[in-house]
Amino acid sequence: MQHHNVDEVKIACIQANAHLGHVAANTEKLIQMRERSAANGADIIVTPEMFLSGYPADDLVLRGDFMAAIANAVHRLATLTADGGPAIIVGAPYLNEDGQLFNSAFILDDGKIMGRRDKVNLPNYGVFDDKRHFTPGELQGPIVVRGVRIGLAICEDIWFEDVCETVAESGAQMIISLNASPFENRKTDSRMNHVVSRVTETALPLLYVNLVGGQDELVFDGSSFAMNVGGKLAAQLASFSEQMSIVTARCDTDGAFSFVGQISKPDDELQAIWRALSLSIRDYVQKNGFPGVVLGLSGGVDSALVAALAVDALGADAVKLVMMPSAYTADISLHDAQEMADKMGITLDIIPIAEAMHAFDNMLGSQFIGREADVTEENIQSRIRGMTLMALSNKLGHMVLATGNKSEYAAGYSTLYGDMCGGFAPIKDVWKTTVFDLCNWRNQHLPKGAAGPEGQVIPQRIIDRPPSAELRPDQQDTDSLPPYDILDAILIALTEEMADIETITARGYDKQVVEAASKLLFRAEYKRFQAAPGPKITHRAFGRDRRLPLTSAFKPHEMDSL
Repeated sequence: MQHHNVDEVKIACIQANAHLGHVAANTEKLIQMRERSAANGADIIVTPEMFLSGYPADDLVLRGDFMAAIANAVHRLATLTADGGPAIIVGAPYLNEDGQLFNSAFILDDGKIMGRRDKVNLPNYGVFDDKRHFTPGELQGPIVVRGVRIGLAICEDIWFEDVCETVAESGAQMIISLNASPFENRKTDSRMNHVVSRVTETALPLLYVNLVGGQDELVFDGSSFAMNVGGKLAAQLASFSEQMSIVTARCDTDGAFSFVGQISKPDDELQAIWRALSLSIRDYVQKNGFPGVVLGLSGGVDSALVAALAVDALGADAVKLVMMPSAYTADISLHDAQEMADKMGITLDIIPIAEAMHAFDNMLGSQFIGREADVTEENIQSRIRGMTLMALSNKLGHMVLATGNKSEYAAGYSTLYGDMCGGFAPIKDVWKTTVFDLCNWRNQHLPKGAAGPEGQVIPQRIIDRPPSAELRPDQQDTDSLPPYDILDAILIALTEEMADIETITARGYDKQVVEAASKLLFRAEYKRFQAAPGPKITHRAFGRDRRLPLTSAFKPHEMDSL
């Protein structure tokens, strides 16, 4: 068996940001990147999974007009390859004559579709719903592209042995994997480990090309890489940025290929989270056509973090900051919010809400007669602020950013139609303890690609002050909640691990505190169901990642009474 026809092949990794549903724009981007890669001597270019459609396209793939646009784009790209430039391996959905849908990789060269490989292992857990739409592909051998036998695997296919084993056994000389793998804190190691396993089992080098960009509640980090036999990293693309990078595959005298490419230093943990959140804001705002964002700056740490992220994502000109003080707003909150806005180079608009509070007191006075003031009046304040921001959004076109963190959303320490109001919730999957870490980190670092200023952007007092909703005199979060370092550890166990009360108590936490946290979590399910979308950065985010019934009699904190 002839082991190789070529000594060297240059492969352009197209780590690109697809605009979901905008097939024409994705096609144009690919054509431009192909021209650039041709100028760099590329023989083959490879896109991420489902690049022509964007991922996840959900039920759009059920529309005939959408799938026709995809088919036309594939045909157009195939025709283009008659020009003698690089062959194209592109990810796209495919509809066959029997009406079955596949998540596919098309191989285009010499003016035609040379072949197609379909995703075999369809993920159906967490945020993934591939089985809802797609039919699993058949196991197939490699395809010859520019004289090299390439085994193709699509995303989940490298998390199992079957696809890579099949292509290796039928003579592949390398494996190329097209991916749309969302960012999750500390996930890169797990990807690398799976690739090391596949490389070790097959004794073939593997090229991993990943999508980049924000898509609703997901953010894709890119971080594409190439790995040689022996588990040695041969190339590493930057995280969170579009990139066209040439990876050269060279053949030795035994006919075995190995990759050579550039290695970028990966982001550390906090920089990766910061850039994930910032990219998700930018793509959600820009892909949906908003001119900018508006948010309430309270003088507290959460809104300060969201403001800094928004400015880094969009630039100061696209961010509008509003302070809405009440009688319970501390003078230092006003001062700190003003200082933060000044550091960002943004005018802080101040809209006091006392008049609106009095109006509600008068309107509802006859209904509330004989009843003490309670959380109702606190929530009215929050909702007045939410309504004010929505009015500004309607008038100016800017989208409202909700500023609640994951600890608040988990415990229900947030007001529906109040501080939860908005089009996007950037820190919805960020625990309060991580909020502090991110603020301190940003004051010491300017993230790659950030549009915001260098230096301390969040006044230190905002970070150091005890957290407060400032909805009643001398209020602190710890009046209603345990300290966040304890609360977060318990809530992480309850939400991300789905651990029960007994398991968490066995770790040394007070049973009453664990039960109280569990009660808060279960009670607030209906609030989270109505919350704005926000980017997933943890193992299990609220939203499509965690699905629980709204109406349920299961109350784990009452189980002892059974």
